Amino acid sequence: MATPMVATVFGVLGNIVSFLVYLSPMPTFYRIFKKKSTEGFQSIPYSVALFSAMLYLYYAFLKTNVLILVTINSFGSVVEVGYLVTYLIYATKESRVFTTKLLMLFNVSSLGFIIAVTHFLANGDTRLKIVGWICAAFSVSVFAAPLSIMRRVIQTKSVEFMPFTLSLFLTICAVVWFFYGFLIHDFYIATPNIVGFVLGIAQMTLYVVYKNKNPKKNILPVEITKVHDLQTSTIIVEMKAIDPQPQDRDSENPTVKHELELVVNVLDYGEQVPANIVVCPPV
Repeated sequence: MATPMVATVFGVLGNIVSFLVYLSPMPTFYRIFKKKSTEGFQSIPYSVALFSAMLYLYYAFLKTNVLILVTINSFGSVVEVGYLVTYLIYATKESRVFTTKLLMLFNVSSLGFIIAVTHFLANGDTRLKIVGWICAAFSVSVFAAPLSIMRRVIQTKSVEFMPFTLSLFLTICAVVWFFYGFLIHDFYIATPNIVGFVLGIAQMTLYVVYKNKNPKKNILPVEITKVHDLQTSTIIVEMKAIDPQPQDRDSENPTVKHELELVVNVLDYGEQVPANIVVCPPV
């Protein structure tokens, strides 16, 4: 009798932590609402989060007797739909088209295909196992995204764009859901969170190692490349560097002026980016 009670406690804790995670982009969307513009924000993290919530919701309905999973993923689906509707209202035409394509890819085509195949070609435990494996594989891919950020930390010796509190928060989330999955004997929930825990510990270790290091400096960004990592709903803004030519060293030179303005714009934007957008310094 003790094990179900403990599992329920971990499930409730997992719900609380996940509620906070789902609500964390609220300041971002309040800013979008106030400015009537999506500015440089991307819809990819929210499209992927909606797909994840709906996929686990389908798994929860198949498994039955897992109200905790139904609750958090229903909440997550509603919240993510709200974010995406807000985004579509204030996005440019190009961004609306791109976001619509994402939703069609993830939440209509992919999810519809998974539901159709498992409904008509499998039954009972086989259907549950197939959907469980899909959920586990997707979760592992989500947890893998911080690897690109960790590589940047090692290369630049700077933890400026890998906040310790965020790493700690995600590690706690992984631990709580691991124990919930372990206690209810659900391999498909427990296993991906082992990966999340290991990567969370690795991030915090890197933070401790590099927090007092001197980062590389004196590099002018001349190109900003947005790399969309679906895995952690992370958007990495990557700055590539070049050495200024002798004729460009004059502060009155338009090229240098443009580059300096670009630096100011990126830094100003970086002050206000949400947790799921990471601005990476150049190598």
